[in-house]
This record gives sequence, structure tokens and C-alpha cells, in this order.
Amino acid sequence: MNPNPSAHQPLAERLRPHTLGEVIGQQHVLGPGMPLRLAFESGQPHSCILWGSPGVGKTTIARLMAQAFDAQFISISAVLGGVKDIREAVEQAQSARDGLMQQRTIVFVDEVHRFNKAVNYYIKQRLRESFVQIFGLPHCFAGGKHA
Repeated sequence: MNPNPSAHQPLAERLRPHTLGEVIGQQHVLGPGMPLRLAFESGQPHSCILWGSPGVGKTTIARLMAQAFDAQFISISAVLGGVKDIREAVEQAQSARDGLMQQRTIVFVDEVHRFNKAVNYYIKQRLRESFVQIFGLPHCFAGGKHA
């Protein structure tokens, strides 16, 4: 048995910041008085869209929000997932909210623009009424299109 379980994690996962103070950059949203900083400081999460190139910290920020708000974290890839994954996330979130711990849930949907219209409609209807939602969009170039 390997005494260091993190040795099998991808490098990006091992290097991921574990606290807000370890995040480098993103001062336009995490700096003093900025929207996400205020959410962290108030303890009140809110829905948001995190947009940027791969590796800028969208997933990390979403995970740190879940940690800061004592919320369960559910990550869904729109490239690999579909309505079934969204339904399962909604069910998990509702169970956590209605359970003994009454825990919040943060759902991070990466590449959300890749979902078709039916999935996007379901997301808008179900997630909006149930719990905090965070969507991760890639950086788009001029002329790029998001659904």
C-alpha cells in the first residue's frame, strides 16, 4: 500500500490551491471588495458564471466556495454528462438540504455551453429553485458562441 495516496492524483489536482489565500491572480473577482470575495466573507454563496481559459482556476474557485460554505461539491462535465447527471445532482442536493445536516450544495457544470437546449432548460428550471449553481465556461474568442 502506498503511504502517500496523493501520489496517484493528477499533477493539477496535487497543485490545486486549498485556501483562498493560495489562489494566484483573479483579483478582479477575488480582490478586496470584489464580488466573490464578498460572497466568501459574508458566508452567502450565490449563483455565478466563471469564465476563462483552461487552467485559470474556475474549478478551484468553485471547490473553495463549497469548502468555505460547508457545502457538498458536485462537479459535472457537460462534455461527458447529460440530463441523467443533472437529475442525480438535483437529487443529491435536495437530500443534503432536507437531511439532518441541512447542507448546501454547489454544482459546478464545466463546459455548460456544450449541453443541448433541452438540458439547458432543465438546468435553468431545476437548479434555480433548488440550490446554488456555478457554471464554468471556457474562454471564447471573438465570434465564439455560447448557448
